[in-house]
Amino acid sequence: MEILTYDDKESMGRGAAEDGAAAIRRAIEADGKAAIVVATGASQFEMLQRLVRADLDWGKVTAFHLDEYVGLPIDHPASFRGYLRSRFVDPLGDLGDFVAVNGDADDLDAEIARLNERISREDIAVCFAGIGENCHLAFNDPPADFETDSPYLVVELDEACRRQQLGEGWFASLDEVPGRAISMSIRQILKARDIVLTVPDERKASAVSAAIDGPVTNRSPASILQTHGNVRMHLDPEAASLLTIPS
Repeated sequence: MEILTYDDKESMGRGAAEDGAAAIRRAIEADGKAAIVVATGASQFEMLQRLVRADLDWGKVTAFHLDEYVGLPIDHPASFRGYLRSRFVDPLGDLGDFVAVNGDADDLDAEIARLNERISREDIAVCFAGIGENCHLAFNDPPADFETDSPYLVVELDEACRRQQLGEGWFASLDEVPGRAISMSIRQILKARDIVLTVPDERKASAVSAAIDGPVTNRSPASILQTHGNVRMHLDPEAASLLTIPS
């Protein structure tokens, strides 16, 4: 795992976007197309602002996303589909395809079957992601399922995760934060050729330390990234403050 630390969030976002854009460019040059996974949340603001400016043939790119709350409509301020449409899909204008996770689908089993079939057709060039305060990866809260082969699954959100969403201002009260989500699985995330993580803020420092310096355990889901050969973690100084290894 390569650790890159920057002076501030802006330079962190720029570095992560350039890293990911290079991976997309390599895939297009090699395969004539690229499939990617994009993430949401406060950690991705600066990265996405830069990524949408990248000089790429976006018409050859198919984008999946990591997760979505169960039961939340797309017009809710916390909807990840809405987030990505406003911050990624719409600014690009010419994205080849966006495969949305419909968390408010009437039949969740059918929705997961649709997503699983669609992503099974693709080799993922790069997965953009963050790490939660509880060290979750996507919405795989501890203890995460490291064994399922299903690309997407319904997961229960623990209180620490739900409190993070409240603290970031996406919901007015804890009761409003959904208790379930559709999440990309750990094994599916690890299938990406490259994984580009963007993790700012002191509140993430303990999780970053566990993911990088700690043992690989489903109690710290992001620690599984230690087993992948092409992970770059982009950090601001606060998120990197508890690391014991040089960056």
